[in-house]
Amino acid sequence: MSAHDPTVHPEDHPENRSQNHRNDTLRRGSYREVLRVGEILRKETVGGLLLVAAALVAIVWANSPFADSYFALRDLEVGYEPWHLKLSLGAWAADGLLAIFFFLVGLELKREFVAGDLREFRKSVVPITAAVGGVLVPAAIYAAINLSDPETSGGWAIPTATDIAFAVAVLAIIGSHLPTALRLFLLTLAVVDDLLAITIIAVFYSEDVSVQPLLLALIPFALYLFLAQKYRRFFGLKAPAAWLVLLPLGAVVWALVHEAGIHATVAGVLLGFAVPVIRSRAEGGPSAGPGLAEIFEHRFRPLSAGFAVPVFAFFSAGVAVGGWEGLTSALSAPVTLGIVAGLVLGKPIGIVGATWLVTKLTRARLDPTFQWIDLVGVALLAGIGFTVSLLIAELSFAPGSLAGDQAKVAILTASVLAATLASVLLRARNRRYREIERLESVDADHDGIPDVYEEDEVREEEVRPDGRH
Repeated sequence: MSAHDPTVHPEDHPENRSQNHRNDTLRRGSYREVLRVGEILRKETVGGLLLVAAALVAIVWANSPFADSYFALRDLEVGYEPWHLKLSLGAWAADGLLAIFFFLVGLELKREFVAGDLREFRKSVVPITAAVGGVLVPAAIYAAINLSDPETSGGWAIPTATDIAFAVAVLAIIGSHLPTALRLFLLTLAVVDDLLAITIIAVFYSEDVSVQPLLLALIPFALYLFLAQKYRRFFGLKAPAAWLVLLPLGAVVWALVHEAGIHATVAGVLLGFAVPVIRSRAEGGPSAGPGLAEIFEHRFRPLSAGFAVPVFAFFSAGVAVGGWEGLTSALSAPVTLGIVAGLVLGKPIGIVGATWLVTKLTRARLDPTFQWIDLVGVALLAGIGFTVSLLIAELSFAPGSLAGDQAKVAILTASVLAATLASVLLRARNRRYREIERLESVDADHDGIPDVYEEDEVREEEVRPDGRH
């Protein structure tokens, strides 16, 4: 690669990026992290495509002459009544299957805080602040539009979520060559976003909490936590043995939390966060082998992306819009306007605005490889709030209520709008992204690691976090 290569911008060359490298916002991360995130996003892409397909089937079925059969299937109750677990299939999907998704959220959060970018303040401050901005601004927009109606104002949290599976499916469909740094930022943003969403669910959507089952849940959870931490001592490397013990304990915790009146997806996050993450030697840890978190993630992510989330989308996305008149009426409702404005406008305003504010307060700078328009494109992708938004909508409004149906129409509309706008913007930048992709793939020494990542590691060692050289 020549230093005068006209297809590569001068600021992309390593010698021109060394100064203030540690203060760059939207950096590409380590090669190990890039490979791990790439594997996650590949699985989420498949899951996102299945999610979209399941939602389309539900919408078509719910508005067809056979709509009654769809709603009869969704409302069919199964389960053991004495344990208060006789629920509709739709409720099982929301409370049960989605707990698997949130279990993986807990695992990913633990991974980020222990061995990922969130363990270092200088790397975590931007995505965390951006996620907070991406929650506060949409919530404020919805609240302002629905301020005068106490019946709909409770849905303020609906436009605060980001659906990473749907977002990466959009990237796959449009063929975007989104650079590594932007993909890492999007995933980290979505992880923090999920943490904020589950906190909102736990705090604001848990009513009539029963203390006794909640206290009883502490017993199996404590045992689960102890065995998970002592995984190698009790189970060695035999993962099936661990599952035979830990999974039943997790199921008991989930059932008791559900009985306590707290949404059971909260139990999924706590169970995931309780699983230990072992840092590799490359991350400053003692272990070279996989930990229980890595094993569980490898086993459960396909189940979540390929089955749990699409089934939830199938039972949640189906709404009878009532023809063209019903659709236009729904689109003009304050609930719909609040959600659409929150996701399509509030998300990018909050994310980009918070990131800009951090760069000004910390004297950081946007990585010269990118422009602010690239961040706007990623922020628009974050406006796809499908899965968790549907969950919060079901918690905000009564099943089958007008506001609940309007919220579903709004979530579907906003997700399509955000996906379309992001696609147009990112596709327009694809030529630039291909240049970055080519630069990041150069491996002149043929050691299997692209040169830019090795150069980044050298610069990281030259200036340590404590300021020593």
